[in-house]
Amino acid sequence: MSKIAFISRRGPHGTASGREGLDALLATSALTESLALFLLGDGVLQLVKEQSPQGILQRHYAPTFKMLELYDIEEVYVCADSLAERGLTASDLVIPVTLLSPADIRREWGLCRTHISF
Repeated sequence: MSKIAFISRRGPHGTASGREGLDALLATSALTESLALFLLGDGVLQLVKEQSPQGILQRHYAPTFKMLELYDIEEVYVCADSLAERGLTASDLVIPVTLLSPADIRREWGLCRTHISF
């Protein structure tokens, strides 16, 4: 089976795309184990610990990313440059991730037949 890449480039609040992308990823995991999640640009902000979106009347869904392990989704890639540009490190995130350079992200994308962006 071909690997499916879920790509998140948007921040966690302001639109529902991040939450919908996570829901789609979890639902797709029932059909295949060949999945990878890529977070880059503002998408890396979805994984930041201790967010307080209640102040803007948004749901705090970042803890839901902890479900990825239960769904056997092990390939979670974060753009190291995007994280650094936002003054963050891997220790600021709610789950363990694999940090990749932009070149390494492109290489991993090449292993995926289908790309779905949220």
